[in-house]
Amino acid sequence: MNQQQKLLKAIRKQIGKSDSINDVVATVLNISYDAAHRRVSGKSKFSIDEAVMLCRQFRISMDHVFEGDNKVLVEKTKEIATFGDLELYFEQSSGYLKQYIGKPGATLYYSAKDIPLFYTIGGTLLSKFKLYVWMNLLIGKEQQEPFEKFVLPVSLLSYSSQLKTVYDAVAVSEIWNDTTINSTLQQILYFSESGLLSMKNALELYEEMRQLMSSIEQKSAENNPDFHLYYNELLILNNNVLVSETEKMSLFIPYTMLGYFITEDQNTCKNAGAYFLHQIKNSKSLNLSGTRDRKIFFNRAYKKIDYYAERLGYEIDPLY
Repeated sequence: MNQQQKLLKAIRKQIGKSDSINDVVATVLNISYDAAHRRVSGKSKFSIDEAVMLCRQFRISMDHVFEGDNKVLVEKTKEIATFGDLELYFEQSSGYLKQYIGKPGATLYYSAKDIPLFYTIGGTLLSKFKLYVWMNLLIGKEQQEPFEKFVLPVSLLSYSSQLKTVYDAVAVSEIWNDTTINSTLQQILYFSESGLLSMKNALELYEEMRQLMSSIEQKSAENNPDFHLYYNELLILNNNVLVSETEKMSLFIPYTMLGYFITEDQNTCKNAGAYFLHQIKNSKSLNLSGTRDRKIFFNRAYKKIDYYAERLGYEIDPLY
């Protein structure tokens, strides 16, 4: 069976026996009945655009139609080399997530190898620093400019804020461990010791890290059914993101610092969903486990932040 026959078989399965597949194809593709009949009978071929239109209309996975069960077709996020690329990246990412807003059972699962970028979006010094790090590491200039000379386009904040708005509109289940905050802490230390970040700003960033962790601790202590934070001490997390609702799922798999492969292949997403649930089953809920366990986790994070600040020759007063 060729790909066109596979696609038509999948469409027939969707529409049942009551509707004429010729009429359906003609309507979706906005072509004549005769043109649709030629395609259905195999006398002419669907164009790539027509195949995509039909798959989207009937929510058919192109992965299985064109590649089979053991291969999947993936999209990928925008490659980043300029601020304009980063704006498009945020716009594209928020576009993927927007389709889940308001859908029954919409949930975002996040395997947080690093602090989820949604927490470092906004007008704070920490959000600016993370953008500075991303741009330096992604573009890889030989001569890096100091953080204090880094100018952030206003439009970029607007696009990144759209992504955070979408994140705040769906139920979230995040899995963290004791290393989730490590990379950000190390980045602050690295750029400070390299002379690219002033001592004043480095210390302020560590203070903001404490404030961020304090806000997450407070959020996890609230009885909010749309936010769940889990602690897993067994697995190495990978920054995979799964978004699901009752009829659709999307899986985001990182391949660079910000770059993600994206698939909506439902078998792949279901397997990923089962693995997320398995991780959660073997994790400790910081929402439900009680004050003691929650305090133990966050106190370890505060001590780690203090340790990095002390490496710069500064002692932070314990405020939280």
